[in-house]
Amino acid sequence: MDTKENDSKLFTPGPLTTSLTVKQAMLHDLGSRDTIFINIISYIREKLLELADASPDEYTTVLIPGSGTYAVEATFSTSVPRQDAKILIIENGAYGQRMIKICQALNIPYDVISFGETERVQIDLVANKLKLNTYTHVAIIHCETTSGILNPIEEIGQLVYDHGTTKGSTVYIVDSMSGFGAIPVSLRNGHITYLISSSNKCIEGVPGFAFVISKRKHLLTCQGQARSLVLDLYDQYTYMEQSKQFRFTPPTHTMLAFKRALDELEQEGGVQGRARR
Repeated sequence: MDTKENDSKLFTPGPLTTSLTVKQAMLHDLGSRDTIFINIISYIREKLLELADASPDEYTTVLIPGSGTYAVEATFSTSVPRQDAKILIIENGAYGQRMIKICQALNIPYDVISFGETERVQIDLVANKLKLNTYTHVAIIHCETTSGILNPIEEIGQLVYDHGTTKGSTVYIVDSMSGFGAIPVSLRNGHITYLISSSNKCIEGVPGFAFVISKRKHLLTCQGQARSLVLDLYDQYTYMEQSKQFRFTPPTHTMLAFKRALDELEQEGGVQGRARR
């Protein structure tokens, strides 16, 4: 099939339509240890912090090969201790329900507060749930992909921050797969500990990797907690910091496309510009 600029528009959960120039960016072969590629890794990690309103002094970006769900599972697997932990999952659709399945697979204790698939998460009901229980982690979907419902993640973040026995001690996980890059979000204002998204959504790259923007201070407490070798955020982070590379084979072509997609996002006026479109 020929590559065209006027491919049919995709209205699917992902991947999304990509520009011809993003496609063309993949027409190069790079080794995982090439200087050019290592510089692209650093550029992507830094640029994502800017888009998230996340200070590099407080936050870091970890890149994970695979789909967005890989990064969600990696975050749960790594950030949740194997003992004395309990997650509150706030769900109103299929991707919140997938978090439940991840907890079941990883044997992580959890509670759920559910809302209808066409219902926005209600802040007062979450507040009551938090008052009546103690949680080490709270997880929510930013934009529920199945319906497009936007949830009030910053307001919930304030509740989670206040929920901790000491301010900010409760870990707040936000899946912003279908929001990040086109809907303004501030990790700083939302008290977000981990924000997760992927290459093939609103930034309009191609599938192949996901990323987790995390508070460095908390991530550094997670050594040895992961229930997986591959999906270990802590190990991936420390290896990237030391070598500037991936632990295992990276999706080189996908990252070339994503670098181009980030440049095109900036040309469009950043997150605000894409939000207007």
